[in-house]
Amino acid sequence: MSKTAARLALLFALVGLGASATAAYVHYRLLYDPTYLSFCDVSATISCTQVYASRYSTVAGVPVAILGGVWFAGAALLSVAGLTARPAVRESVPGYLFLLSTLALSVILYLAYLSFFVLSAVCVVCLTTYAAVIGLFIVSGAATRIPMSALPRRAAADLRIFAGSPAAIALVLLFATGAGTALAFFPREATPAAAAAVSSTAATSGSAPGALPAPTEEQRAEFERWFVAQPRVPVAVDAEGAKVLIVKFNDFQCPPCRQSHMAYLPIIKKLQAEHPGQVRYVLKDFPLEAECNPTIPNGGPHPSSCEAAVAVRLAREQGHEDAMIEWIFANQPQLTPQLVKQGLEEVGKVAPTDFDTRYQSTLTLVKADAAQGQLLQVRSTPTFFIDGVKVEGALPPQYFEQALQYELEHAK
Repeated sequence: MSKTAARLALLFALVGLGASATAAYVHYRLLYDPTYLSFCDVSATISCTQVYASRYSTVAGVPVAILGGVWFAGAALLSVAGLTARPAVRESVPGYLFLLSTLALSVILYLAYLSFFVLSAVCVVCLTTYAAVIGLFIVSGAATRIPMSALPRRAAADLRIFAGSPAAIALVLLFATGAGTALAFFPREATPAAAAAVSSTAATSGSAPGALPAPTEEQRAEFERWFVAQPRVPVAVDAEGAKVLIVKFNDFQCPPCRQSHMAYLPIIKKLQAEHPGQVRYVLKDFPLEAECNPTIPNGGPHPSSCEAAVAVRLAREQGHEDAMIEWIFANQPQLTPQLVKQGLEEVGKVAPTDFDTRYQSTLTLVKADAAQGQLLQVRSTPTFFIDGVKVEGALPPQYFEQALQYELEHAK
């Protein structure tokens, strides 16, 4: 492999690695901050958020961005070998890169199809990684001078050379450690079973957020002291005679909103059954989209949340609110305005023409909820008010239930 070809290959690998690292950072922020607006969210069509929030952004729970970063890091190491290794190995490097690039090319073609034709969204950072793979494919293909059928035999010989080089072994071990760490420790989106740990605001000791499967008596006492000490604000929602009023400001495209819904709804239903008429749960709309929430800058990160809020209200009139909410949360990763209308027709029994006709008038009600949230200084979703106690994010479900039990016992 010529020095020029090796330098070009290294350049493309580093560009791809940088783009993958950027994509991983954006993905991480989207998991933990529903108000985060990526620099590459230009419109509803040119949007990294649309892509990273979809179900196609991970493989077995691992972000595609992390897998891409590992691939580009490996390509970079091979490119370095093309610059520094002995001539026999350097001659093989283009073949290795060409083989890997061919496999990667098939992957990016599939991802591009999903992006352009399934999600109808373009991710600028993703396009950069596609370009880097294509660049590596062209450079390595042009530099390959040996038949591909000879690669297995040459690989065996190159491995023997590699085994005798402490520096090469150290580099590969460093690469393997870094790749393993990235794969193991990058946070996964919470599953229903783990939805408890969305973001605890209950801890007063500064401990990190997380699930607490079995709180000790001391922890429960500490939480109760925290809860009792919180200020209570009027939320201007009628409790209708209930001892406990739970008000949730919600965005249907917000992953923590979905997770808290799955974690909390069984608790609420259980207490409502045990204490008929004493626990009221009210869902308020606070979409992170400027169309129905003027407090959100630059359009907002959730371009289908206004349509989703309207769909739930229209389904409510037909007696299908709960089913519509479940459908929206189940389809949240790939939600689009058109998909919302389709779901409303199938689940909410509301025709698309009725949705279009009533959209603007119903949107006025959504805006009213968002305005109320602004008055209550809601800054993110979900935000709960439990008898006026404001909780930003979500409590672990054990503490959420403890708060409701406390209110049932002490409410006047």
